[in-house]
Amino acid sequence: MALLVHLKTVSELRGRGDRIAKVTFRGQSFYSRVLENCEDVADFDETFRWPVASNIDRTEMLEIQIFNYSKVFSNKLIGTFRMVLQKVVEENHVEVTDTLIDDNNAIIKTSLCVEVRYQATDGTVGSWDDGDFLGDESLQEEEKDSQETDGLLPGSRPSSRPPGEKSFRSKGREKTKGGRDGEHKAGRSVFSAMKLGKNRPHKEDPQRQDEPAVLEMEDLDHLTVRLGDGLDPDSVSLASVTALTTNVSNKRSKPDIKMEPSAGRPMDYQVSITVIEARQLVGLNMDPVVCVEVGDDKKYTSMKESTNCPYYNEYFVFDFHVSPDVMFDKIIKISVIHSKNLLRSGTLVGSFKMDVGTVYSQPEHQFHHKWAILSDPDDISAGLKGYVKCDIAVVGKGDNIKTPHKANETDEDDIEGNLLLPEGVPPERQWARFYVKIYRAEGLPRMNTSLMANVKKAFIGENKDLVDPYVQVFFAGQKGKTSVQKSSYEPLWNEQVVFTDLFPPLCKRMKVQIRDSDKVNDVAIGTHFIDLCKISNDGDKGFLPTLGPAWVNMYGSTRNYTLLDEHQDLNEGLGEGVSFRARLMLALAVEILDTSNPELTSSTEVQVEQATPVSESCTGKMEEFFLFGAFLEASMIDRKNGDKPITFEVTIGNYGNEVDGLARPQRPQPRKEPGDEEEVDLIQNSSDDEGDDGGDLASVSSTPPMRPQITDRNYFHLPYLERKPCIYIKSWWPDQRRRLYNANIMDHIADKLEEGLNDVQEMIKTEKSYPERRLRGVLEELSCGCHHFLSLADKDQGHSSRTRLDRERLKSCMRELESMGQQARSLRAQVKRHTVRDKLRLCQNFLQKLRFLADEPQHSIPDVFIWMMSSNKRVAYARVPSKDLLFSIVEEELGKDCAKVKTLFLKLPGKRGFGSAGWTVQAKLELYLWLGLSKQRKDFLCGLPCGFEEVKAAQGLGLHSFPPISLVYTKKQAFQLRAHMYQARSLFAADSSGLSDPFARVFFINQSQCTEVLNETLCPTWDQMLVFDNLELYGEAHELRDDPPIIVIEIYDQDSMGKADFMGRTFAKPLVKMADEAYCPPRFPPQLEYYQIYRGNATAGDLLAAFELLQIGPAGKADLPPINGPVDVDRGPIMPVPVGIRPVLSKYRVEVLFWGLRDLKRVNLAQVDRPRVDIECAGKGVQSSLIHNYKKNPNFNTLVKWFEVDLPENELLHPPLNIRVVDCRAFGRYTLVGSHAVSSLRRFIYRPPDRSAPNWNTTGEIVVSMEPEVPVKKLETMVKLDATSDAIIKVDVAEEEKERKKKKKKGTTEEPEEEEPDESMLDWWSKYFASIDTMKEQLRQQEASGIELEEKEEMDSTEGLKGPMKGKEKARATKEEKKKRAQGPSPGPGSEAPEKKKPKIDELKVYPKELESEFDDFEDWLHTFNLLRGKTGDSEDGATEEERTVGRFKGSLCVYKVPLPEDVSREAGYDPTYGMFQGIPSNDPINVLVRVYVVRATDLHPADINGKADPYIAIRLGKTDIRDKENYISKQLNPVFGKSFDIEASFPMESMLTVAVYDWDLVGTDDLIGETKIDLENRFYSKHRATCGIASTYSTHGYNIWRDPMKPSQILTRLCKEGKVDGPHFGPPGRVKVANRVFTGPSEIEDENGQRKPTDEHVALSALRHWEDIPRVGCRLVPEHVETRPLLNPDKPGIEQGRLELWVDMFPMDMPAPGTPLDISPRKPKKYELRVIVWNTDEVVLEDDDFFTGEKSSDIFVRGWLKGQQEDKQDTDVHYHSLTGEGNFNWRYLFPFDYLAAEEKIVISKKESMFSWDETEYKIPARLTLQIWDADHFSADDFLGAIELDLNRFPRGAKTAKQCTMEMATGEVDVPLVSIFKQKRVKGWWPLLARNENDEFELTGKVEAELHLLTAEEAEKNPVGLARNEPDPLEKPNRPDTAFVWFLNPLKSIKYLICTRYKWLIIKVVLALLGLLMLALFLYSLPGYMVKKLLGA
Repeated sequence: MALLVHLKTVSELRGRGDRIAKVTFRGQSFYSRVLENCEDVADFDETFRWPVASNIDRTEMLEIQIFNYSKVFSNKLIGTFRMVLQKVVEENHVEVTDTLIDDNNAIIKTSLCVEVRYQATDGTVGSWDDGDFLGDESLQEEEKDSQETDGLLPGSRPSSRPPGEKSFRSKGREKTKGGRDGEHKAGRSVFSAMKLGKNRPHKEDPQRQDEPAVLEMEDLDHLTVRLGDGLDPDSVSLASVTALTTNVSNKRSKPDIKMEPSAGRPMDYQVSITVIEARQLVGLNMDPVVCVEVGDDKKYTSMKESTNCPYYNEYFVFDFHVSPDVMFDKIIKISVIHSKNLLRSGTLVGSFKMDVGTVYSQPEHQFHHKWAILSDPDDISAGLKGYVKCDIAVVGKGDNIKTPHKANETDEDDIEGNLLLPEGVPPERQWARFYVKIYRAEGLPRMNTSLMANVKKAFIGENKDLVDPYVQVFFAGQKGKTSVQKSSYEPLWNEQVVFTDLFPPLCKRMKVQIRDSDKVNDVAIGTHFIDLCKISNDGDKGFLPTLGPAWVNMYGSTRNYTLLDEHQDLNEGLGEGVSFRARLMLALAVEILDTSNPELTSSTEVQVEQATPVSESCTGKMEEFFLFGAFLEASMIDRKNGDKPITFEVTIGNYGNEVDGLARPQRPQPRKEPGDEEEVDLIQNSSDDEGDDGGDLASVSSTPPMRPQITDRNYFHLPYLERKPCIYIKSWWPDQRRRLYNANIMDHIADKLEEGLNDVQEMIKTEKSYPERRLRGVLEELSCGCHHFLSLADKDQGHSSRTRLDRERLKSCMRELESMGQQARSLRAQVKRHTVRDKLRLCQNFLQKLRFLADEPQHSIPDVFIWMMSSNKRVAYARVPSKDLLFSIVEEELGKDCAKVKTLFLKLPGKRGFGSAGWTVQAKLELYLWLGLSKQRKDFLCGLPCGFEEVKAAQGLGLHSFPPISLVYTKKQAFQLRAHMYQARSLFAADSSGLSDPFARVFFINQSQCTEVLNETLCPTWDQMLVFDNLELYGEAHELRDDPPIIVIEIYDQDSMGKADFMGRTFAKPLVKMADEAYCPPRFPPQLEYYQIYRGNATAGDLLAAFELLQIGPAGKADLPPINGPVDVDRGPIMPVPVGIRPVLSKYRVEVLFWGLRDLKRVNLAQVDRPRVDIECAGKGVQSSLIHNYKKNPNFNTLVKWFEVDLPENELLHPPLNIRVVDCRAFGRYTLVGSHAVSSLRRFIYRPPDRSAPNWNTTGEIVVSMEPEVPVKKLETMVKLDATSDAIIKVDVAEEEKERKKKKKKGTTEEPEEEEPDESMLDWWSKYFASIDTMKEQLRQQEASGIELEEKEEMDSTEGLKGPMKGKEKARATKEEKKKRAQGPSPGPGSEAPEKKKPKIDELKVYPKELESEFDDFEDWLHTFNLLRGKTGDSEDGATEEERTVGRFKGSLCVYKVPLPEDVSREAGYDPTYGMFQGIPSNDPINVLVRVYVVRATDLHPADINGKADPYIAIRLGKTDIRDKENYISKQLNPVFGKSFDIEASFPMESMLTVAVYDWDLVGTDDLIGETKIDLENRFYSKHRATCGIASTYSTHGYNIWRDPMKPSQILTRLCKEGKVDGPHFGPPGRVKVANRVFTGPSEIEDENGQRKPTDEHVALSALRHWEDIPRVGCRLVPEHVETRPLLNPDKPGIEQGRLELWVDMFPMDMPAPGTPLDISPRKPKKYELRVIVWNTDEVVLEDDDFFTGEKSSDIFVRGWLKGQQEDKQDTDVHYHSLTGEGNFNWRYLFPFDYLAAEEKIVISKKESMFSWDETEYKIPARLTLQIWDADHFSADDFLGAIELDLNRFPRGAKTAKQCTMEMATGEVDVPLVSIFKQKRVKGWWPLLARNENDEFELTGKVEAELHLLTAEEAEKNPVGLARNEPDPLEKPNRPDTAFVWFLNPLKSIKYLICTRYKWLIIKVVLALLGLLMLALFLYSLPGYMVKKLLGA
C-alpha cells in the first residue's frame, strides 16, 4: 500500500528566483528538484511516493511547502499547503487546486495544483494504470536536469524523492558498484556478490523513503546508465563485494553467502609477557618473585634479595592452540610473591588480573612498558601493594605487532601516567561486589546418565525428570556454583553467587553455565556469556552493570541424549548452538564497596547465598505468539540425503520439537489483566471467527515427508511444484517485544549505513567520480535514521516488566544515537574530495557502535531453528534470530526477514561443519516466515508471492484466520534464464600442479547447467551463454519482475577420477524482462559484473558474468530477443556471450622482460634443468628462450619479447595474465613446474609521464642550498656562517649544541663524551644510539601528528611530486623547534655543571622494519612473481602460500595500446629491442662481495626450559654456510652480536641470503629460533642503489669513515651517465649542477692530521642525498641504515619469533675492493670502582627497649650494595646502644663494577645456578642501596629504613642533617639531581625511609655518606682499604661510652647509668639521709642530754 502525491504546478509566484518544494507525510519529507529562474509559474510535475505499513487514518495530514531556494543561505519559505486526507481515504484519488498560507496563517495569492492517490493494502482501491500518471517523456528529461542540481541542495536531504514510477522502471540497476573489495576481511557478516538490483524501489518497499545517496551521484556515466541515452556497452559496473544490505523489495530478504562456521575453530596464539621491574612493593626487606599466569600455565621470575624495587627484565612466552572464545576468556594474572623457595610457597604481596581479550583489543594488541597496580585479594581494605612494569602482547596467526623500538629507557618513569589499564579505565579502581542472582530454569533437556533411571523406569514407570541441574558462574578466574536441584526439568534455585573484584573489572565476560550433576562427571547443559560492556555504560551519565531479572536462552547440541555427545563443545559455548537447550532466569547487580567500613568481610572468596524470589510477571506478561512458515522451494539437497524421504521441522524454543523436545510445554492460562482490553482496538482485531481464541489450533511444525528428485549428479530437490507446505506453531513467551523492536530499528539504520559505506568504498576503489557525494548522502541518511529512532524508541514507557537495564539502555541508546545524528550532520559538512577516506573511517566507527548497541543482552523469544530430517535423524540446520522475524505495525520495527521470502542454506551441525564439509550446501530453502502475537496474526500471509489458494486442516475450514497447512498456487509464469558466464579469476588451486580444471555449475530453482571444463587454469574465460528453458515461477508477474529468485553459481574442479572438488560459490539476482517490456537500453542488454566467490569464509576469486530472466509471453519464445552470434563450431554446441554484453576490445601490446628463474624446487623428485617460461593472456602469449643449464646460469639470454592481444578497453575487465614455468625433458616431454596468475594488469599499464609536473620543467636553474640547519639564536657563539664556504667545519658548534639539547630532552646524557670532545671516544655505537634516539623522537612525533599527516598525504597526492618534499621540510622544522623548546626553560640534568661542548654525532637511519618495505620491495623495474604449485589449503590449516611456492620468476611486464606513443620511441638512445625496458643492466653472471653486519636481536622466542636462549648467528648464501657457533651468547633474549661476515657470491646463482638465529645446546642439535630471508639481487640491481647506503656526511677517517669504494663524486657521475642526465658540472668550489638543479655545500675536508684540502665530495654527496629531485630519473637512494627484520620460524607460520637488526653491503668484484669492514663489535663495559664512606647517621628511629630501664635505644649498622650484586652486600660495624639515633661509623665500602655508559647499565656476569654451564650476562640499572638496621643478638636484625640512589641521577645530598628532609627521596621537592659519573665525588646527608602501618612513607633516619667514583686504572694507582683498613685508613669513630655492651663491663655500665641519670637524685637522697640521721641521732641523744641537763651532771 502506498500514498502517491503528484505535484503539478505552483502559480502566482512573486518575483523571479529558484524554487523548490518540500512534501511531508508522517514526518517523512521529500524534496523536489530545484526549478531555476522561475517567473510566476513553477511547473514541478513530480511524483512522490510513500510506502505505508498501516492504513492511513482519516485525520492524517499531508503538507507541501514551497521555498525560494538559495545555494548559500537557508531557503526562504513562500507558503505552505496542508490537507487532511479524509477525502483521499474514502475516494482514493483526489485532485486539488488551492491557495497557500504563510507563516502567520494568512492566505496568500500563490496557489498550487496537486493530485493525491492512495492504494490500500487490501487492494480495496482499484489499481491504476501507469499511464495515468506518466505517459509523457518530459519526466525523463526533467529527471536529467534534477540530477545536476541534486548535489547542490542545502542542509536538508538532497533530493530523496523517488522519481516517478516511470523512472523506477527505467532506472534498472544502479551503476554505483565497484570491484573486489580487498579491504574487507572475509569475516564481516555482509553479503556479497549478489546484485540484488539494489536501488530498484518497489511499490511496497518501506526502505525507499530515503534514497538521497543514490540520486546524489552526478557522475555522467551513471546518468547515461540511468537514462539510457547512448549507453557505452563497456561502462561495466561491478557487483558489490559486500553490499547488499538493502532489500530490493519487501518480498525477499538477502541470503548470507558465508557458510562455514568460523567460531570454535582452534587457532594459534602467543602471549608474550616481559616483566621489567617492580616498584614500591609493600613490606619490609622482602625477597620478591613475580609469578606470571596465563590460564593454567604459570611461570616465575628469578628471586631478587632484600629489595622493594627489584629489576628483572625477564621475558615469558605462552603458546596456545585454542578457539578465540576460549583464548580471550583466559585470565592473565601477575602476582608478586615474597620469599618463595623450594620448601615454601611464599606469601602473596599483591596481584593483578586482566583477561586476554582486553589485551587483544588494545591498539597493536599490546601494552608496552606499562605499570600494573597490585592489590591484595585477601584484604580489600588495604590500598595498593606496589607496581609491576611489564609488556604484554597477544598475537594471533597473521597479526604483526609493531614493537616500539627497544633502547635505553629513561628511568624517570611516570608511573601514574603509564598504568596498565585500557583507555578510559580510571586509575583508582574500587572494590565491588558482583551479585549474580539465579532464579530458575525451564525447558531443560533430558540428561539421563544413570542406568538406574532406566531400571526404575522399567519397574515403576517413568517418575522422574532425568536431570540434576545446578548453575556455575565463572568470572575473573573464580567460579561459584548454586546448589543441585535433584531431578527437575524446571528447577527453582533463588540463590545468588557473589564475586568481589575491582571495578571496573578488566575481564570482559562472565560465563553462566547450567550443568548436570552426575556421580561420574558433570556436563554442561548450556552456556551463556554476559558481556559486561553491553550491560553497563562508563560514560558520565553511565550506569553500573545491571541485568534482569530476565530470561536468557541457551543453545547447544541437539536435545536427544547420547552418552558421548559429539557436539558437547556447543554446550560449553564454543561455536554456534544448533538447538535450544534451556532458558535461565537470572539477574546481575553490582555494588561498589566502601572499604573503610569495618563490618566488611575483607576476603574476595566467592560466596553463595539465598536470594529473594521475584514474582512470575517480573519478566513480562505471558503472551501467545504465532509463528507461520511456508516452504516455497527446497533444492540443492546433498546427494547423501537423496534416497530417503525428507521432512523439515521448525522449532522455536521447545515448541514444535516433536522428536526430542520434552513433554509439550504447557500453555500458561492467560490471566486476564486489566490492561488487556486496550490492545484489541489497536490491532483492529475485528475478526469474530477467533472467538475461542483459536483454542483448537494445534501446531503443525514439520512438513510432510517427501522423496527428493535428482537435479544433477550432486544435488537433489523436492518437487513441491504448485503445492507449498506450511507450518505454524503457537508458543507462549513473556512479551518483551519492545527490546527487539529497538534492536531492529538500530539494525535497519546500521544495514543502510553499511550498504552506503560499501558503496563509497567501491567507488573509491574503482575510481568512480564523486564518492564524497555518496558519502554525504549516507551521512544524511544516518542522521535521519537516528532522529527517527528517538521518536520511535520511547514508547511503552510504563511497561511494568521493564528492568533497570531496559531503562538505562534506552537512555544511553537515545543519547548515543542523538549524538551520532549530530556528528553525522556535522561530518557531512566536512566531507571533501580529499577527506573521504578519513571520514569513511569515522563512519566505520559509527557502524561498529550501532551494531554494538543493537545487540540486546536480555533475551526474550528464542531463535527459530529449521532442521532437515531424513528418516527421523537430524541432518542439517539453519538458525534464524527471532528478532529478524518479528512483526510490528511500525515499519521500522519490523524484523528484516519478517513476511519475506528468505533464502536459507542449511549447514551441518557443530564440528562436522568445519573445513570442506562446511563448504558444501546441505540444502537450499526458499522459506517464508512470520512471527508475531497471535492476536496480530491477521496479515501473516501478506508478504507471500500472490496468486495462491489456502488449503486448511479439517477443523479450520471456513475460519478466516486459521492458518493453512499448504498453499496451492494458481498463477504461474513461464520464463527463460540466460546466464552469460564470461570469465573467473583468482580461483583456488585444486590440483597438485597448482592449477585447476574449473567449470561452473549454475542453479536456478530446480534446474542446473554446467559450463565447459577449461583445463589447467586459475583464470578461465568460458565466454559461454547457458540457457534455461521452461522455467515455471509461481506468483504474480509484477512481483517476479522486482523479486526474482536468486541464482546460485558454484565453481568446481574437474577430476579425472572421483567427484569434482568444490572451489567456491556465489549468488546473483537476474535482471528480469517481462513479456510486455522492450529489450532495449537502459536496462538491456545487462552488463557484466564481478561477483565475489567464497569458499567457506574465505574469498576464493571473482566471477564476471551477467544474468537475465526473460518472460515467455503468450506468443511463446518467438518474442524473446534472438540468440544471435555464431554457435562456436570448434567448441560444439556452445553459445558464446552475445555481442551487446561482452566487453568492447581493442589491441594492446604486452611486452615481457624475462630476467631469470630462482629457487626452483624439484618436481616429482627430479631437478629442474631446462626451464622455460610461457606467458599467456586472453588466449595469446609468448614463450621465453630456453635456459639450457639452470644450475649454471638461471637467467634468460633473450631479455625482452612481446605479443599483441585484444583486451577490453575497460581496465577493470582485463583478464589475468598467466605465467607458467615448464621444464623441457628429453623426448619432447614437458613438466609443469609452477604457475603464477597476475590478477590485475593495472600496475603494468604504461602511462606516459605527466610533463607538466613540477619536476619536469627543465628550464631555468633551481638552486638547492644545502645550508646546515642551525638553531638561530646560537649564532653569536661562532664565526659568521657562509653557506657556500667551508661551513661544515664551523657548523660543529651549532650541531653539538643541538646534539646536547637532544640528550637533555631525553633526560639522559652520554657522559664520557660530555667531558672529552675527542673524536677517538666516538665509535659506531655512539652513532647508532644517537640515531635510535632520533628515530624514537620521530615515531613520537608521528604518533602526535598522525591525523594531520594523513590529511597532509591526501593534499600531497593532489599537489603532485612537490608535496612530499614539503612534508619532509616541515617535519624537520618541527623537530628543530621541539629541540629548542625543550632546551629553553627546563634545567636539564647536570645543568649546574659548566656546559661542555659536545661533538656532533653523525647519524644513520634506523628503519623499524625491513628495508624493502620502505622501498616497495625494490621492484622499481624488476618484479618477482612467486610460482605456486599444489593445492590451495583452507585458510585456517592446510598449505600456506609459503609452502606452495616452488620458485620465483623475475621479470616485468609493460602493457600499452598499439601504436606506441611517439615521444617514447623518439627519445635519445632508444633501443627498439628493449622496447619499454630501456637502460636495464645486463643479466650476465656477476661476482659480488656480500658483507653482512648483524647488530643485535631483540625479543627472541625462548628456546630453553629456563625461559631463555643461547643465540648465535648462522648465515646461508648459495653454497656458503657460516655458523658462528663458538660465539654464542649465553642466556640472552636480547643479544648484542655486533659482528660482520664477508661472503663471496655470484649472482644470479646465489642471490637469496638467509640470516638465522639458532639456539646453542650443549647436547642435541641446535634449535632454529627464527630466520629472515633477503633477496640480494633485487637490491643489487635496484635504481635505489641498495648496494651500500649513502652516509649523511663524507669523512675519510674516524668512526664515520666512507665505506663505499666509490666516492660520492664518482657515484654521481655514474648515475648521471646511466640516467642520461646532463652533469655533473662541478665548480666554482662548493657548487655542482646536475640537469637543472644546482647543489651547494662545503668545499673543504679535513684529513687525519687536521690538514684542510679542497674537495667536491660534500656537494656531490648533497646531490646524491637529494637525487629524488632530479627530473625524470630521480628516485630516493638508500641511506646508510640499519634495518629491523622479523625472525620467522617455519614451524610457527605467521608468528614473529623476535627481530634482528642488521644491514647488508654489496660490492661488485670487478670494481675497486672496499676497505676493511667497520668495527661494530659490542662495546666492552668500562671497569669502575665506587667507594662509599658512611660517616654518620642521625635521627635513626629507636627500636629496642632497655631491659632494666625501659629506655629506647638502637644498635645501628648500615648495609650497602649495588643493585644486582646483593650477594656482595657490605655492612659497617655496629654502633651499639645509640640513645639519640646518632651513629658514628667512618666506614668504607668498595664496589667494583663494569658499566656501559651508552646504556647506563651495570653489566654483571654470573652463573645462574650451580648447574649452569656458563655465565649469564645481566644488564642492570646502576643503583646503590643504603639501608639502616638495628642489630639484635638473639633474633633477626630489624630493618629500619633504606634509600636507593640511581647513580645517574640522584638528589644532591644536604649539607647538614637538619636540611635533610624526607621529600628529597620522594621527589616531592625539586632537588638538583647529580650523576656520580660526572661529579665523581659527592658528599652529603640523605634521608632513609620505610613504610608505616598505613603504607605511607616515613623518615626513619639520615645517613651522611661520601660517594667517590674512580675508573679501575685510577683505583689501582690510588688504592684504599675496606672498612677502616690500610691503605689510607679512616680514623676510628669517636663513640660515647654507652656503646659498650653492659654484660662485658657491668660496673662501667652501671656507673654510667647511675651517674648520668640519677646523680642529683642520689645527692638529694644522701643529703636527706644525712638529715634524717642527724635528726634520729638528735632524737636519740635528746633524753640523755635532757637528763644530764636536768640532773646537772
